[in-house]
Amino acid sequence: MDKLEFLKTAKPFNVLSEEVLLGVVELLQEVRYTKDTPIYHQEVTKMRGVDIIAEGEYEAFFYDSEQNKRVIELHHTGYCYGGVSVLLNRKKSLRSVIAKKGTVVYFLHRKDFRALCQTNEEFFQFFTAEFGKRMMDDEYAHFVKRPTTFEQNYIASDQLYSRKIESLEYRTLVSSAHDTPIYEAARWMSAQKVSCLFVKDDRGNIIGYVTDITLRDNVVARQVDVQAPISSVMDNPIVSISTQAYVYEAILLMFRTQTRYLLIEEEGQYLGFISRNKLLSEQAQSPFMFIQSVKLARSVEELRRRWQKVPEIVYQLLSRGVKPEIVNQVITTVSDTIALKVIEGVIDEMGTPPAKFAFIVLGSEGRKEQTLKTDQDNAIIYEDKANEQRELVRAYFLKFADQVSERLDMIGFSFCTGGYMAKNTKWTHSLSHWKRNYVAWIKEPDPDKVMKFAAFFDCRFIYGEPAIVDELREFLDEELQKPLGRFLYHMANNAMQYVPPLTYFKNIKTYTVGTQEVFNIKKAMTPIVDLVRVHALQNRIFKTNTGERLEALMAQGVFTETEYQELMQSYYYLMSMRLKKQAVQIINDKALPENLIDIRSLTKIEQVTLKEIFKTIANFQTNIKVKFTNALFG
Repeated sequence: MDKLEFLKTAKPFNVLSEEVLLGVVELLQEVRYTKDTPIYHQEVTKMRGVDIIAEGEYEAFFYDSEQNKRVIELHHTGYCYGGVSVLLNRKKSLRSVIAKKGTVVYFLHRKDFRALCQTNEEFFQFFTAEFGKRMMDDEYAHFVKRPTTFEQNYIASDQLYSRKIESLEYRTLVSSAHDTPIYEAARWMSAQKVSCLFVKDDRGNIIGYVTDITLRDNVVARQVDVQAPISSVMDNPIVSISTQAYVYEAILLMFRTQTRYLLIEEEGQYLGFISRNKLLSEQAQSPFMFIQSVKLARSVEELRRRWQKVPEIVYQLLSRGVKPEIVNQVITTVSDTIALKVIEGVIDEMGTPPAKFAFIVLGSEGRKEQTLKTDQDNAIIYEDKANEQRELVRAYFLKFADQVSERLDMIGFSFCTGGYMAKNTKWTHSLSHWKRNYVAWIKEPDPDKVMKFAAFFDCRFIYGEPAIVDELREFLDEELQKPLGRFLYHMANNAMQYVPPLTYFKNIKTYTVGTQEVFNIKKAMTPIVDLVRVHALQNRIFKTNTGERLEALMAQGVFTETEYQELMQSYYYLMSMRLKKQAVQIINDKALPENLIDIRSLTKIEQVTLKEIFKTIANFQTNIKVKFTNALFG
């Protein structure tokens, strides 16, 4: 399409001279959108500029408090969206906008758009006149004067949780060779007008990246010779994500890996990259800005205050229909971020550790299934050192573990009543000691050892040297290929310890606590976690999350599609009920959260659903009992 000829027909650009339009053509950026891509959200998105529709269609509307679309308008080729928002609404989008399939727009940055408004009165008056006409419509004026707040209108249909990476506008990769001198790399960044430069090895593989912050912290602050190769100061890790992943997954991945940039990958090829700031800037009121505020906290007291805010976020997300597995991930990411801040703070005070180590989390935190009633489940694995250093290394990590646990307790993660935490001297050991632990638990299983193994099979690395955990997993993988009949039998037996709370007549079994008739929802969920873990163990699946394990087991044919759906829906229905109950207790009752559900607080539909879920769990327990008892006796 000839952009100049196109602009001559697009209002109000048609009032500008050809000389001015030639300048505008040079400033336009072409952007393409796939089917039903959400572009702007009323009173939330900060407008970077204006869009002129070249092909396709924009659907613009207001959300009311019930998530209904109001004052719907369709805009076609030649329409300019965003002018009124930039000029008259504090740069925030007045309406919500979704681009239809095959839409192409020419984007003009707001500084260039404003320059046109300042130099051409007729061009400027077009937007003020358009706004004036629209305000004659009572319904339109109602939403402009009294916009529904973000709290009321957005997360319910929050496209963040359904929007894929492929719908985002990502940046082109700019790279240089690993042996490029630092000063040349900096010049190249300046010439390309980028703040992130990717570094490639001799085979063209990306091995790191350099940013403006890298140059400040790793070069200027350390007075590094600018003739040195750029690879000597580059940052890691290199983290990529598929175009088919969701936006929320990308943000969580960035927080989890502590990277500021994600490579966008499709079929083994890198298409571009996106920054954390770019993703977060579009989520002004989302939980991810809250996670960013946790990351910026400077004291234990500030972290404690942040953790106390989590129940409100959990309740809002669940109330607006966000899946409980996503809510789990939000809680886990906040928890991990707090743990990382605490660990880094203790290391700053104690000095560099005398050995490489890995800080791991266990149990529900290891499975990324944390709730609001949570305690500490963690351990430390450090590298083996020569005899003369062993005591020194051990003394450091025991003191380190004690300080980390104490601070986490102050923040709100209470000490584990079972002692499954690094503060316990049994759970801070060398890599070789941990290997011996695993062998002992497998070879001589009893209920206590099986519980320990279960907790540590769910372990997840969060800080330190990931290679240490990788080596332990490889060792365990070899051990799990040996005959396991007796061990698997005990693991399966462990999955039978909690039976679904059903009476003989298939009603929900309760017990009395004060004036309430309750059942323990955590114990009701435990069999699913346990039986999925046993199957994961038998099939040497090292994913820790229950949902991810189920998906992998279905892929291997261990569970059918129907069985997978039954267990997934059962588990996350219970998880949603559990999280909401705990959030209400903390917010409304100002009470400590618990896992007891009063049967009389549930609707008839909820009670019927629970009965079906408990029957499903009972059936799976029967199957596992037969399967692994037979395995024991051959």
